[in-house]
Amino acid sequence: QVQLVESGGGLVQAGGSLRLSCAASGRAFSSYAMGWFRQAPGKEREFVAAISRSGGSTYYADSVKGRFTISRDNAKNTVYLQMNSLKPEDTAVYYCAARRSYGGSYSYTGQYDYWGQGTQVTVSS
Repeated sequence: QVQLVESGGGLVQAGGSLRLSCAASGRAFSSYAMGWFRQAPGKEREFVAAISRSGGSTYYADSVKGRFTISRDNAKNTVYLQMNSLKPEDTAVYYCAARRSYGGSYSYTGQYDYWGQGTQVTVSS
């Protein structure tokens, strides 16, 4: 089992940057692909980015491509989301998630087995 704890959220002006971290406890962090999702009030949870077990492959939602970067440090059991050029529409609770399975879509919430509690990101205009 994996426990995930996000940090790094906060209030930032449009155009600013934030770096989210997700620390994992438990065994074999490197055996999990990791993803970031977000959920705005009144909306469904949506895919933001994902990274393969080795970190060699990354995937992004079109809405964040070119602005956000996902990375991981398997020695530190941590996955990161660097968010640049933030927009008010990026405001949401951001969740990290871990998946054991192979194949399927990285953007589907049902593929993920473990979730963090979320961290709030608010972008003011």
